[in-house]
Parts: sequence; C-alpha cells; structure tokens
Amino acid sequence: MCNKVLVNEGISIKSEKYFAILMDRKYGGPVMVASQAGGMDIETVAHNTPEMIVTEPVDIVAGIKPEQTLKLAKALGFKPANIPAAQKNMEALYKLFIGCDATQVEINPLAEGKYSNEPETVFCVDAKLNFDDNASFRQKDIYAMRDTSMEDAKEVEAEKVGLNYVSLSDTCGGNGIGCLVNGAGLAMSTMDIINLHGGKPANFLDVGGSATAAMVTSAFKILTSDPNVKAILVNIFGGIMKCDVIAMGIISASKEIGLKLPLVVRLEGTNVELGKKLFAESGLPIIVGNDLDDAAKKAVAAIKKNK
Repeated sequence: MCNKVLVNEGISIKSEKYFAILMDRKYGGPVMVASQAGGMDIETVAHNTPEMIVTEPVDIVAGIKPEQTLKLAKALGFKPANIPAAQKNMEALYKLFIGCDATQVEINPLAEGKYSNEPETVFCVDAKLNFDDNASFRQKDIYAMRDTSMEDAKEVEAEKVGLNYVSLSDTCGGNGIGCLVNGAGLAMSTMDIINLHGGKPANFLDVGGSATAAMVTSAFKILTSDPNVKAILVNIFGGIMKCDVIAMGIISASKEIGLKLPLVVRLEGTNVELGKKLFAESGLPIIVGNDLDDAAKKAVAAIKKNK
C-alpha cells in the first residue's frame, strides 16, 4: 500500500555515476566507492566489470581530503566544469556519513544534469542510507522518521521486546515450521535441516543469549500469529541462556496462549536435564527431540500427521 508520494522537479540527466561511502572492515574505516557505471546494479558491475570500480579509503581521523575527491571526480569522468560541484557533493556526503553515524551512504546515480534554464551541475538523484543502530541515542531525529507501517508488523513487535524475527512465509507454501532459536548460526542450521527432511521453515525468531521467560512467551505469541505456521520447533543451545529458563518460558507460553500446534523442542547445554524434567512434569504434549536431526524429523512428521 502506497501511503506517501514524493514529487520532485525533474532534471535532464546527461551522465550517471555511482558513488558510495561504506564502513569497510578490510580498511578499518570509511571507504569511498565509485564507478562510471552509474544508474545500474553495482553488484552486477562488480561481477562483470570489476575494473570499473574505484575505491579510496578515508583516514577517519584526518577526514576526507580535496586531492581524494579530485582523484575520484576525474576517475568518474566528470566534465572539467562539473568537477568542483562533484567534489563539493562528495565532501558533503562524507560530512553526512560521519555526522549521522551512517554505515552506508549510496548515491546511484550521482548525475550530471540541469534544470531547464540553469547551467549544468552535479545532482544526487537517488540515495540509500543505513545508520548504526548502536548510535540511535545520538540520532533521535533520524530514528523519529522511521515508518514502521512499511515493515513487517511481527518484526517490529519482536524488536520492541528485544527479539529478532524474520518471516519466511512466502517460501513455505502455507505449511511451514516456526523456529525458535538462540543465535543466527543456529537459526541457519535449523532451517537447513528442516529443508533436508522435507519441511519448510515459515519463520525464525532469535531470542539471543539472555532471554527471560516473559520474552519466550512474547516469542510464542509472535510465532503463532503467522497463519502459515503449522508446527513449532524450538532449538536451544544453553550457554549463558539456561535450558530450564527456556523450558519455563515454553511451558508458560503454551498455557497462556492455549497452544494447539505441535511443539517439538530440542535442548542442549546448561541445565538441560532440569529443562527436560520440567517438560515431563508439565502435562503438556511437548515432543522432545534427542538431537537437532531427530527434532527436525519429528517436526516435519507432526505437520504431515495433522494434514
């Protein structure tokens, strides 16, 4: 659903370039990335014609230097008359990058063009900006502009309670398994094994390493709100996260929401025997997996049984 429309005065574009500033681990700081092949997918350019991409690291202490922007402006093939404007744009974009705690400022295209009766100059025609979430306390004005109506409502709800949720319902064909895990790597392996045994993950929800029983209850509510979820597979490796805490959360959540879906749980790690004991004494029809492979098989079988 389109909620807003941006109308902007058009310009006549003469040439399109690509320009971005990114945080790069290899250089340990910001890097300017530029290419004459603007107005197209930069990943395609990098794959097919990598020689067309120019990179210029920036000393984060010294900042951007005029000789660097001049080098890039020439490499991008700007007309001599437009080089000062190109440099000015690059300097302003770097100031934005640092001042707003950005992790990415991508302009595609950075174009030479003109309004109808004005001289030709350089324009930032389209932009993509990403910001460091850890700096949100410093960038309140920017984060206040966030439009959550354009995001998955369940992902937004999960974020509010400190959880990470990703929907995969478009891949599960309406017959998927909801995954509750702790850790992104565990989430990936869980979904791989579900696929291996003929199932489809509908979503995954990462509770991290310090979830409380209340957070687990919230997680179950979010998972089960997806109509494509036909079974739930909990896969927890208890380190900092204790298995008995997860077990108490699962039991509490199942009772509170009146869970009707098949629930398969695989626990391993700290207090795992205590967690299994809590399940056994709960009176709930919780299916316990001996290991991840066994749990995935049981989750897939539970869906087939309920068809």
